[in-house]
Amino acid sequence: MQIGDITKRAGRGAKRKRLGRGPGSGLGKTAGRGHKGAGSRSGWKMRGLAEGGAIPTHRRFPKRGFSNAKFRVEYTVVNVATLDARYENGSTVTPESLRDSGLVGHLRNPIKVLGFGELKKKLTVEAAKFSKSAEQKITSAGGTVKVVARSVGDHG
Repeated sequence: MQIGDITKRAGRGAKRKRLGRGPGSGLGKTAGRGHKGAGSRSGWKMRGLAEGGAIPTHRRFPKRGFSNAKFRVEYTVVNVATLDARYENGSTVTPESLRDSGLVGHLRNPIKVLGFGELKKKLTVEAAKFSKSAEQKITSAGGTVKVVARSVGDHG
């Protein structure tokens, strides 16, 4: 091993492949492009799904069934333990306050509150959805649960 193998500049000294420089180079005459065909000519680009004469996979198999992936609603989740740690007793938790406090990065997805952890503070929580355990923990701590409309970027 040499120092050039382990520095940032490793590989910078590698010589580039010089095409079409005579038969002794091994890359003369056709310069690695083979004989005739589109691949030997300028301007040709290989299509990513081409399989060299075989029927491509996306045409070989029939399309079947239905996928609901396009219509699925993705939720941004927040746990009650996180709310207990971040908010004062008696405060109101809204999607905007969650974003401002850094608990959620954006409001493109609706917020769902999950029941992981303990909640000892009385909070008014506004979100698109609540798990049963989260709803039970918030109400048993003296707080209230309010279901609000989903955010603007939602498809539901």
